Amino acid sequence: MNSTAWCSLKCMGRLIYGFNVSVDGYIADAQGNIDWSNPSEELHQYWNDFERQTALSFYGRRLYELMAGYWPTADQAPDAGPFVVDYARTWRDMPKVVFSRTLESVYWNSRLERRDPVEVVTELKAETDGNLEVAGATLAAPIVQAGLVDEYRIVIAPTAVGGGTPFFPPLPSWISMRLLENRTFPCGTVLLRYEAKRD
Repeated sequence: MNSTAWCSLKCMGRLIYGFNVSVDGYIADAQGNIDWSNPSEELHQYWNDFERQTALSFYGRRLYELMAGYWPTADQAPDAGPFVVDYARTWRDMPKVVFSRTLESVYWNSRLERRDPVEVVTELKAETDGNLEVAGATLAAPIVQAGLVDEYRIVIAPTAVGGGTPFFPPLPSWISMRLLENRTFPCGTVLLRYEAKRD
């Protein structure tokens, strides 16, 4: 059996879409503000551990530029706490695929991809053993609609923002889910982990 055939049998990435979300279902308010979702230390550690266990992360241009504008050097700030230092180092090292038709280059263990995200994610799920992450609601929309997400991690902050960028895009049909975990963090933030039912 050649390596491609073996990988098609043995390698299958688990695609996870997770975000801090308002109680009314938004990842950012109408002005793009996410200050209301400021994590506690325990929640920050949870996301740090999640990123450390991620084999590959998918980014759209906007979120990549936002992250790349801060995290590569965040651990060098004089007031950087241990959670920030840990996340910065983890983010720099994590393999990333950045989807953009306008960026000329990407850095920090990233590769640039100009093809259709659904096509690329389908390919890389079949080639990657471990967890894959789709980061950002705009990029996630066609991937969710195509049924490629295996697990949703919804971290609900105790704030309603009244509108903005929704976690879920319009869906072609229902997504039936199975609860894997629920967990309460300080300040009333709640994690809900759901697995998409395939049967």
